[in-house]
Amino acid sequence: MMQSARRVGRFFAGSAHDRRRQDLGQQGFTLVEMLVVITIIGLIMGLIGPRVLNYLSESKVKAAKIQLQSFSSALDLFYLDAGRFPSTSEGLTALVQRTPGIAAWNGPYLKGGAVPNDPWNHPYLYRSPAERGPYDIMSYGSDGQEGGSGIAADISIDNLTNAKNE
Repeated sequence: MMQSARRVGRFFAGSAHDRRRQDLGQQGFTLVEMLVVITIIGLIMGLIGPRVLNYLSESKVKAAKIQLQSFSSALDLFYLDAGRFPSTSEGLTALVQRTPGIAAWNGPYLKGGAVPNDPWNHPYLYRSPAERGPYDIMSYGSDGQEGGSGIAADISIDNLTNAKNE
């Protein structure tokens, strides 16, 4: 009985020693493996990142165009109630706040009770009368300055109606 107990003890002691030796090779990642993974992630971000940022820029332009159409609809409702469009001095604020001298104002004509800024956080420009119509609403784009190209190009109601007609 004593001999079998010794054999069992040796068996367990030997197998624990063997397990420790096997575990030593699998304790973690080497520096080279980590650098390879970081390099692969960097390459993926370098290829995909600019495309994602481009989609975000284009979506801001689309959002500005949608807001301009919303302003246009609100201005049409204002015209139906008041018989005129807001003047340049009254601005788009006339769509959310009662303007003195207009008895038939049934606003606010925009949801939220405030005139939103463009997607680049610049105020929209409103002129009435405009050169080619009763009013013009415009955003100077991402740069906030007149002119520009790409996502920095000016966006206006006039541009939208010309694009639909072409």
